[in-house]
Amino acid sequence: MGLLLCLPFFLLLSAASPLNDVPNSSCSAKFMDPLRNLNSSGLHLTLHHPRSPCSPAPFPDLPFSAILSHDEARVRSLAARLTKSMPKPVSSLLRPAAISVPLSPGNSIGVGNYITRIDLGTPPKSYVMLVDTGSSLSWLQCSPCSVSCHAQVGSVFNPASSATYRAVSCSASECDSLESATLNPSACSQSNVCIYQASYGDSSFSVGYLSKDTLSLGSGHRVANFVFGCGQDNEGLFGQSAGLIGLARNRLSLLSQLAPSLGYSFSYCLPTTASTGYLSIGSYEPGQYSYTPMLSSSLDDTLYFVRLTSITVGGRGLPVSSSTYTGTPTVIDSGTVITRLPSDVYDALSSAVAAALSGYPRAPAYSILDTCFKGGLSRLAVPAVEMVFQGGATLRLAPRNVMIDVDSSTTCLAFAPSGRVAIVGNKQQETYSVVYDVGRLRIGFAAGGCG
Repeated sequence: MGLLLCLPFFLLLSAASPLNDVPNSSCSAKFMDPLRNLNSSGLHLTLHHPRSPCSPAPFPDLPFSAILSHDEARVRSLAARLTKSMPKPVSSLLRPAAISVPLSPGNSIGVGNYITRIDLGTPPKSYVMLVDTGSSLSWLQCSPCSVSCHAQVGSVFNPASSATYRAVSCSASECDSLESATLNPSACSQSNVCIYQASYGDSSFSVGYLSKDTLSLGSGHRVANFVFGCGQDNEGLFGQSAGLIGLARNRLSLLSQLAPSLGYSFSYCLPTTASTGYLSIGSYEPGQYSYTPMLSSSLDDTLYFVRLTSITVGGRGLPVSSSTYTGTPTVIDSGTVITRLPSDVYDALSSAVAAALSGYPRAPAYSILDTCFKGGLSRLAVPAVEMVFQGGATLRLAPRNVMIDVDSSTTCLAFAPSGRVAIVGNKQQETYSVVYDVGRLRIGFAAGGCG
């Protein structure tokens, strides 16, 4: 049921949903810490795969078809952002009164997003957070959860327990910046506190008070007056996390708020379920990367655009024109699982991989994946696949970045066609070190970032 967001607003004072602390997962000693390989400067956080047994907030055990359905919702909502089309909103914390304004979809969130920890408040307390390069505003669930909070690992952030917490007023510049960060207008409470609304394409959302507090990250790095959302109604597919860290190009993102002290860049290595990775903000070792320009687009100035120029299979380029690659905007994204390609490029890739694997029995299509084979990945002689970007930066994909086991008896090509936007997904980025140098407008790739 579509609801409308209305002005003026006031928070519903209904009882909060019951909260149940979820115990941390144990982490096997075989998971090695990749942070030891990073330089000593900058800020380094450990990243976990959302479905890893090492994750502090493992995601519910969903069938892979459900994961692909949510992945497709994220792609549709991202495409809607780029075409400025606004699907009907599905939820609101706020009671209608006078002027109705529809909510914008944002990205689908949750199942594809990697996980880390932050500390917030004075004294600092630890919270498990999703990480998303497609979102700008960071937020987490806050007591008293005036409408609803989902179950999370650990306790919900209590503003009253932090000596440095402050609510942001409606007249503050940060409140004025909300619409560019969330694609939704800000609102104002009866007590003159700015209200944010972060809504996502899979019907998940968070609504609450824009706030400031002291953020603590890594080994003692503290950020006073960190701007974030203090969520009072948080519903949807957020797993057992406390909230979300936004890394998009926007003044309210975590990256932009840390840039004055650490520099305007971040890097990560997205791990498999059998390892841990990292998120590093600030300085990096520039010599290890091959680079492609970080492009801007009037379609959405918060996302990270690149230009894919070719794909090779077994050392041979696909039989498509260069304009077939460049005619569709391409985004690199940490939260989309499966890479989406322009339809003609995908068809050529599918045909080339199928030809290379012609000696193996085919399997029926699985959800959005239509190039599938019987048996597991380990028994296939997967051809070498390379994704080449403007400037020559190349992702040389290992078999696990090309194919994916969708169940115990089927493996499929981990790419899908897309009409309006191409996306470099996290399956293809796994185990690579990827740097986003916003200051120098470049994105770099280096193999072997994590196991």
